[in-house]
Amino acid sequence: MSFTREASRAVRSTLVLWVLTAIIYPLVMIAFGQIVFPFQANGSMIKNAQGQDVGSALIGQPFTSDRYFNSRPSTTSYSTADPKADEAGVLKTGVSGASNLAPSNPALLDRMKGKSDPDPAKAIEGDIPRLQKAGVKPTADLLYTSGSSLDPHITPEGAAAQLDRIARTRGLQPSQLEPLIRQNTDGRFLGIFGEPGVNVLKLNLALDALKPAS
Repeated sequence: MSFTREASRAVRSTLVLWVLTAIIYPLVMIAFGQIVFPFQANGSMIKNAQGQDVGSALIGQPFTSDRYFNSRPSTTSYSTADPKADEAGVLKTGVSGASNLAPSNPALLDRMKGKSDPDPAKAIEGDIPRLQKAGVKPTADLLYTSGSSLDPHITPEGAAAQLDRIARTRGLQPSQLEPLIRQNTDGRFLGIFGEPGVNVLKLNLALDALKPAS
């Protein structure tokens, strides 16, 4: 068999495989995802009462107000760094990830417990004093970042610890908020993997839709 014929067959085979794997297969997968799993395929976007996209169910957001259930702390500020003061280069690199600080690391202790300084501008208000001042019992997920630092969930215990503060701020009864936590808790994957977690964005949207007790 001549070299020309062999080369021609190799080129044709390459083109056929390229069309199958680079064009047909991706298009079929996109169509399959849009038809069978449209919510997941489009980023698991969550809408508010007005039908506007307000975030993804997969990415955490920085809730810190006393009127809302607070999210987990993030070492990357959930990629919402100030473009004019982005010393860590978060917006430049798009990096996510935990701090990898040991429990004995002074930087971690300063963030959690706070650091006194004669200069008020240099003093650090720790997470533990802030939570205690708000009447919230600190739980591990309200103090430590997750592996990605972008976890959208807190534990049911972390959500329950904030009930009294939110009820007091919004003029609600804690009993009104407890069902919201249960309704927005994601169970274990396949019933056995991982731990239950409360999606903070979904929970706070449900909270905004709740009317004060009469």
